[in-house]
Order: sequence, then structure tokens, then C-alpha cells
Amino acid sequence: MKIKPLFLSLAMAGMCSQAMASAIDQNSYANLDDVVTTHLSLDLDVDFADKQLEGFVEHTLKWNNSKSKTLVLDTRDLDIDKVMYQDDDGSWHKADYTLAKRDDVKGSKLTIKFKDQAAKARIYYNSRPEASGLQWLTPEQTASKTHPFMYSQSQAIHARSWIPVQDTPAMRVTYSARIHTPKDIRAVMSADNKDALYKDGDYIFDMPQAISPYLIAIGAGNLEFKAMSRQTGIFAEPEILDASVAEFNDTQAMINKTNEMYGEYAWGRYDLLMLPPSFPFGGMENPRLSFITPTVVAGDKSLVNLIAHELAHSWSGNLVTNATWEDLWLNEGFTSYVENRIMEEVFGRDRAVMEQALDSAGLRAQLKTIDAPDTRLNLKLNGRDPDDAFSSVPYTKGQLFLIYLEEKYGRDKFDPFVKAYFKEFSFKSLTTAQFVTYIKANLIEKYPGVVSMDKVNEWIFEPGLPSDAPNPTSDAFDKVDTASAAWLKGETTAAQLPTTQWTVHEWLHFLNNLPRDLSLDKMSELDNQFNLTQSTNAERAFAWFMLAVGNGYQPIYPALDKHLSGIGRRKLIVPLYKSLITNGKKEWAQSVYLKARPGYHPLAQGTIDALFE
Repeated sequence: MKIKPLFLSLAMAGMCSQAMASAIDQNSYANLDDVVTTHLSLDLDVDFADKQLEGFVEHTLKWNNSKSKTLVLDTRDLDIDKVMYQDDDGSWHKADYTLAKRDDVKGSKLTIKFKDQAAKARIYYNSRPEASGLQWLTPEQTASKTHPFMYSQSQAIHARSWIPVQDTPAMRVTYSARIHTPKDIRAVMSADNKDALYKDGDYIFDMPQAISPYLIAIGAGNLEFKAMSRQTGIFAEPEILDASVAEFNDTQAMINKTNEMYGEYAWGRYDLLMLPPSFPFGGMENPRLSFITPTVVAGDKSLVNLIAHELAHSWSGNLVTNATWEDLWLNEGFTSYVENRIMEEVFGRDRAVMEQALDSAGLRAQLKTIDAPDTRLNLKLNGRDPDDAFSSVPYTKGQLFLIYLEEKYGRDKFDPFVKAYFKEFSFKSLTTAQFVTYIKANLIEKYPGVVSMDKVNEWIFEPGLPSDAPNPTSDAFDKVDTASAAWLKGETTAAQLPTTQWTVHEWLHFLNNLPRDLSLDKMSELDNQFNLTQSTNAERAFAWFMLAVGNGYQPIYPALDKHLSGIGRRKLIVPLYKSLITNGKKEWAQSVYLKARPGYHPLAQGTIDALFE
């Protein structure tokens, strides 16, 4: 696709790599006020035997402080071999460096001192097997069972575990890479992947648009490619490729609708990489190549809102980026809102409202379990790892805030505001404070008397939900509630529940709203009628298992063992481990976890390890 000149000029002009001066990222050591990387060049070997990436990264530097001769980078668990730098006449020299003691959250500060301001710096290094941003899978842990697999997960602060880099979303950088793999292994990256279409073990990548470091991504394994449209396609292991194409072949329609609403897609191609089941998230919005969990390949397109979410990040998150992880809601709140608008355009208003209602109910339940300060949109990390503060708040509370504004102003005013916001901050990183300034001038004061700045500040800076927050409801869910109530009273049987036309959203609403002390007879009746314990839809299985664990329904345990051992998506396993521990099944849960743990991503391992301490 042709990229609009505005996007291209911003991406290439150099202004995109400037850090926003008002952004102070407590999770990075980078000295952005002195120097910023404008381009990264990677040359790495993928070593499956030693579970490491080995080679060098070259930083092209722009100096903001004429007196500084020091570059500070973020690292975590990297072995540094040497550092070289290039002066203005093109000569290379050895640089002095120090690698500080490891901080549990931020990793180790790499301080590089130059005799003169360097034009480029090259760090020779290797990652370690325990790198938090990489997972190495044996052939037995993949779908094909024939080849190993490696993939990265750099968000939030894990890029530093496989690249020495200024690991903060406040800066943006273009990158290129040469990746070496065994000849029967295909490598892909969040970049132009045209060279990856030819499997030869030597791959060249280029990312001409500037992105924040957490969006640099790599995957390597027994991957094949199949196009879905002129602009979209899927990389996947052969065993899941055709099913993924059938599931996600509406992706081009999603792009077309989003272009109409919010401006032209700025990244050229939009492909998907289907990862092994151990991937700890639903998806990761790596530009040009979203990473996707296979747990959403349901066979009926019931979970494709995940694709809409990752696609929406191409505008909110990748194009317009939070400057620090305390501003995460600027990425995820806008993305959740845009995701739902895409779903409405492609699949209809009824489905979009059902998804709003499910997410809203989930948020309201989670708010009861989160410390009040962490229910603010503008989060305060206070030295914590951003992963430790992860919740649905930035996603769904942020979405509800934007739905609130949409309802107050109407789409005729609010849609142009969102589109102009994406244009204004394209290829830039911004803070919550900058957003507040922008919305004040371009919405609140532009249309006076509709919403006050006090209300905006309440949404963003106060805990919980405002009393007048939207609470989406669905007529379809009302009908489910009526049928559920009749069954619970014994007026009808499970066989008489009108489930024939139920979508997965209606099933989730039904299961999530059943009494948490439902009798075993009722549980058995449901299971016998609908075979819920053997559900092949990962979301429906999760909802059923959560109900069953709390109610002590024993027949689930062989299937639950398989569920917990077979996937690593944190959303679908962590709450189950918590519930098992709470409900007297800690010993059983621990035995399953010890078996499953080697197949989980380090991020999932860290979360679940803490539950058993």
C-alpha cells in the first residue's frame, strides 16, 4: 500500500527519534537528554543449541548535548564482549564501558565512554538462555514436533534482555537486521519480511518507520507463509497455517474500515505470526507482523476481536505511543476503543456491544481486587516492573472513558477528534499530561458546555470508575439472563436452554454470571448436556473451569490438567492457578505447574512462581 506522504516524512525525517522532553521514564537508564539512537543495525546468529542470540548491534547516534561523550544503554542478563565506536572520519576505535550490578527491575546499566562524540557505536554481545524477552522451545514443544522455535516478547521492558538499547517508549528508532539461522529455519521480524519468503538461513530485514524499542521483535522456527489478501498474510507452522488463514481472512476488511475511520494504514503490509501455545499474551502488536496466540483459532471466528485489537494498535500504540509505562492507557484504552469500532463495522453493532458488555463486567469485577491507586488510568509505578501492575484498567477503563466522550459529543464530533489526534501525534511518543493539554484545546474548549475538564481529570487521575461511567448492556444478554434464571429456578432443564444460536459471547455471559455456589447436580446437568469440560473454545473452557474449580466439581481435573499444560496464555492460566490455591487444590496445582513450567514463557513463569512462594 502506498504510504501517505505525511506519515512517511515524519517517519524518515529524524524528528521521530527525539524523546519527548517531558517524559521521565523511571524504568530506563537511558540518557536521552544527551544522546539518542536514530537507527539500529543488528547482526545476530540464532543459536538454538546454547539458547542465545550472538552478534552485534550498531547504534547510529544523534547528540543532543554538545559536551557529552557518554552513551547509557539498558541491558538485562547480557554478556558484553566489546564495544567499538566510529568517529567522524569513519575510523573505528575501542570504547571503554562499565556494566553495572543488576537491578531486579531495570537490569544492568551499560555506560559507554568515548574519547570524542561517536557517530556510531557497536556492541558485541550475546543473550543468555534466561533472557526475559526470549523463549526457546524444543521441537517437542511446537506444533510440528520437528524443529525448534524461538520468539521475542519485548513489551514492556524486555527488549534490553536481547539488545543493548535505550529501552524506553519515549524514543523512536528505525532498524535493519541480518539474522542467521539453521537453513531449515525461517526468521521473521517486525519489519519488511519480503526476504523471509525465501528460506535459506540468511535473512535481511529493514524497518524504515521509527518505532519504540519494545516493538522490535523476532521469531524463528518451522514457518510457512500464506497470503490472505494483497496486504495481509500469515506465517505459521504448517499444522496451523490453513486453519489460521480461514479464521482471520477478514483482516483486510478490518484494515479497509479502519482506514476510512482513522486515516490510512501507515506500515505497508500487515501480516500475522502464529506462535506456539506458550505465548503468554493474546497478541502483541509488533508493527507489520502482529504476534498471535493459537488459542484464538476457534474455528468459528468467535475470537477474532483479538486481531482487531492488534490491528488497532497500528494507529494507537505503534503510530501514537505512550511515552512511559505509566501512560499505558494511551496505548491500550484507545486501542480497545478502536478495536470495538472495527468489530462494529465488520461484524455488526450487536456483536460489538456484547464485547463491550463482557469487558465492562470483567473490569468491574477486577476493580474489587486491585489496590485503589492502581485503578487510575495515569498509573504510578513507584519503581515496580510494569508487568507487575498489569490489569484490565488501562484497556477497559480507558475504552469506557472514550465511549463516555463519544456518547457525550456524538460520533460526528468525536470521530474527527480521534482521527486528528492520530495525525497530530503520528510517529511520536506522548505523556498523559500532553494528552490532557490536547483534549482540552481540541475537544473540551472547542465544544464548551458538554464535558468539563474536572470530569476528564476524574477519569484519568482518580481511582475507580466515575458514577456516570457507561455500563454497556446487550439485549442478547438480557435474553440469556432470562433463560438462565428459569433454569436456576428449576422451571426448565438444561436441554431447554436456547443455546443453539448462542455466540461465544452469550456463552461467556451465561457462565460468568452463574452463582459461584452452583450445586454439583446443576454443574453435572450442564456438563452432560453441553460437554463443557471438553470445550475446544479456549475462552469458554476457561470460564467453565473457573466456575467448576470454585464449586468443587471434580470431573474437570483431567481436562484442566491438559488445559494448563497445553497453553501458556496468562489470561487463561494464571486466574485458574490462583483459584486452585484458594480452593484447597494447591498441591494438585503445584504438581501440574512443575510439569507445565518448562513450556511456559519466562513472563508466565515469573507470575506463577510467585503464587507458590
